[in-house]
Amino acid sequence: MPYPPLDAFADKAESRYALVVATAKRARQLMNGAKKLVETKSDKPVTIAMEEILAGKVTFEQPKSGMK
Repeated sequence: MPYPPLDAFADKAESRYALVVATAKRARQLMNGAKKLVETKSDKPVTIAMEEILAGKVTFEQPKSGMK
C-alpha cells in the first residue's frame, strides 16, 4: 500500500491525473535540489512531494475544463 494513501488526497485534487502531474513536477524540483517543505522520514522525491501536497505546502492550479 502506498504511503500516504491515495484516499487522503480526495479533497486536494479533482482528478488523479492532476495529482499525478503535480506530484511529478514537485518530485523533479526536489531531485534538482529544491528544499523539502515538510519533515519526513522518506528520502524518495515522489513520497516527499505527496506529503507536501497532503500537508498543503504545495498547491497547484487545476484546469477549469478539458483540453480544447
